[in-house]
Amino acid sequence: MFAFLIGVEVVISILLIIAVLMQASKGGGLAGTFGGGNVGMMFGVRRTSDFLMKATQGLALAFGILALLINMVFLPRESAENIESILQRSAQTQQQTPPAPSLPQLPPASQPENTPPQGQ
Repeated sequence: MFAFLIGVEVVISILLIIAVLMQASKGGGLAGTFGGGNVGMMFGVRRTSDFLMKATQGLALAFGILALLINMVFLPRESAENIESILQRSAQTQQQTPPAPSLPQLPPASQPENTPPQGQ
């Protein structure tokens, strides 16, 4: 069911993209680029504009509702006890890791007395 709804969501998103691009803008939109200017001949210019606007609104509404439905109902989840944020997980791992061992303190270096170099 989850895969089916994701497929429907993808189809709706593609149709929504096409509906938005087919709308005539000041530059003519995609309709004028690919010969879609003849779409106005089928319905009439005013009806085509109304149809594309209502199709865009309907597809956008369907996209939003389906996205919320998938997220709230059909999204695979862990059990309720195991739900925690990434911040909570990182805080737990920081508490569980032992602190890094500190470096041993070295005694202060003493200045060697004026000794002649060896080998001479």
